[in-house]
Amino acid sequence: MTMIGLLEKNIQRNPKTVFLVRENITYEDLPKYIQARAATLAAEGIKHGDTVGLLSHNLPEFVFTLFAIWYLGGKVLLLDTNLTPVEYDNMTERTECKFVVAEKSFFYKAKNFKFIDIETKDKNIDEAWKPYKLKDSDVATLSFTSGSTGTPKIVPLTHFNLVSCSDNLEYLNQWLRPGEMFYGFLPLYHVFGFAVGFLAPLHFGMGILLQSTINPKVIMADFAQYKPQVIPAVPKLWEIFRKRIIDGIKDKKKWWLVSFIMNNQKWLRMIGLGKLVDKVLNQIRAVFGGRARLLVAGGAATKPEVEKFYTQLGMAFVQGYGMTETVGPVCCSRPLKKRVAYAFGAPMGDNCVEIRNKDENGIGMLWMKGNQVFGGYLNNDEANKECFDKNGFFCTGDLVSMDKNGELHFAGRKKQVIVLDSGKNVYPDELEALYMDIPGVKNVAVFEHEVKGKTVAYGVFSVEEGVTLEQIAAEVAQRNKKVASYKWVTHFAITTDDLPVTSTQKIKHHVVRQYLMDGKYTVDNKGL
Repeated sequence: MTMIGLLEKNIQRNPKTVFLVRENITYEDLPKYIQARAATLAAEGIKHGDTVGLLSHNLPEFVFTLFAIWYLGGKVLLLDTNLTPVEYDNMTERTECKFVVAEKSFFYKAKNFKFIDIETKDKNIDEAWKPYKLKDSDVATLSFTSGSTGTPKIVPLTHFNLVSCSDNLEYLNQWLRPGEMFYGFLPLYHVFGFAVGFLAPLHFGMGILLQSTINPKVIMADFAQYKPQVIPAVPKLWEIFRKRIIDGIKDKKKWWLVSFIMNNQKWLRMIGLGKLVDKVLNQIRAVFGGRARLLVAGGAATKPEVEKFYTQLGMAFVQGYGMTETVGPVCCSRPLKKRVAYAFGAPMGDNCVEIRNKDENGIGMLWMKGNQVFGGYLNNDEANKECFDKNGFFCTGDLVSMDKNGELHFAGRKKQVIVLDSGKNVYPDELEALYMDIPGVKNVAVFEHEVKGKTVAYGVFSVEEGVTLEQIAAEVAQRNKKVASYKWVTHFAITTDDLPVTSTQKIKHHVVRQYLMDGKYTVDNKGL
């Protein structure tokens, strides 16, 4: 089945169900919007086989354009709204993308492609027009991973991969119900938002309340007005919501009472004080609109105290694990189940995993196989030979262990991918290549580090004699402009010593980080 087939299936099952909640557009309404958008794109010259970029926040037109490109037989290049023109030029050139449908605020004088306004008025519908007959093996989306400059990896996902992810989400069927509402503020261009905020509601015949901002005040207003049942978010946002709730209760001098009730609710119910417990918990749940039943976290690890807080409120809380290469979540925890901290669950559906080369603590490399797993990086035979075995298992590059419940625990990354508090990934090799041409720099290591309680991309520069912190700061600030702001190195140190490397001259990042903590490097305490 293709994504078009999945949509048509839901139109038959749930014709009157509202799909786009804010716009009050039902499943049976969708085709007229999609066909009109397809007519507009066809008039611009887009045809079968074209790669078309999609650069937008969570607008209803994002959904119309996504399906319209597939209706025309094209492939969608999903573009992060936080990147720079240099990165967009590189991505479109690498994927032979000649058109980018975008919000006007992103327009610039592009060399490789033509911009099309995503909010333009669409053409009239040709009622006799039929969508291109796609195959499930056709590529549906293209996304970049391992950075977007230098030697990027391009992940093609087929319609079969996407629909398989949709099918495997049936794992959560006891919490996801037709006609109910997902809150959609996770960006749809990112695999987590795409899978959880788009494929999941589409699979279950649910509605999506799209939101393009992560402003807590705006989000809280949406919760109060629309009362969503399912809310996905990155762990950092769950921490922010929790802190706001607790701080609000503390301001009223009632946190001691509320925390006592939350921690002892089972006992309180046993002695007949259930109504008191419900009254207190309902008042807190009202922050999320009062109907939220399922909270979803992904993109990074959730702190145990954060998960515990929401489960004590009586809302199911799940964590997922996945990658761009797997259409997002391939593993998911079971809600309201006693689990060891930081477990991200067991494989869903037809996904299977193996932990290879375990150490004495049971930690080893995670390999996976399943219909969600992509078929290989685009035009990159060398990378594909490294990450796939002869049986089709894909090496994630992540180190994990498994507990007695069969749930996986994240232990680290073979490749030093930095996961920020927001859940965004930063790739050291991309930044190291960016800074290596700074005059006087012999070598550079970028790695994950904590500064004042915040996870950052930290840089250590091996420099020639006489090079100062001020010189490096100025050069780094200049090169930061070439990449998205969340990737910037704003904290760093320098040394005239050579950085420790392996026999193949690869930097030992963990050793560099230890030397930094041991005080062996000259640290810039100002930050950029």
